Amino acid sequence: QLQLVESGGGSVQPGGSLKLSCAASGLSSNAVCMAWFRQAPGKQREGVANINTYGTPFYASTVKGRFTISRGRAQNTVYLQMNNLDVDDAALYYCAANSKWDGRCGSSLLEADFSDWGQGTRVIVSS
Repeated sequence: QLQLVESGGGSVQPGGSLKLSCAASGLSSNAVCMAWFRQAPGKQREGVANINTYGTPFYASTVKGRFTISRGRAQNTVYLQMNNLDVDDAALYYCAANSKWDGRCGSSLLEADFSDWGQGTRVIVSS
């Protein structure tokens, strides 16, 4: 079974940067779409970015130009570099995987398309 473990969350001031990591184990192949979601207190979980097995990213409009999603060389690690953070970015960030589409992601940032989830890592943005 696929397991996802996030790390890298923490506290940062507005305008600061953080880099999140997601380590995947139990992958039967590298043909997996990976994504980051986030959920702020009192809000629904929302998609942030995805990346297909070829390394092509897709971003939500709220983070485009500030966040960068990437895959590690071994394909079993996914990163989210977050720059110019603001208070609206504070949330619990989740890593998710979709192994149903043979590594393709398209523009999907829908929870229902992702079957495997990590436990989350918290990002706090405060002055």
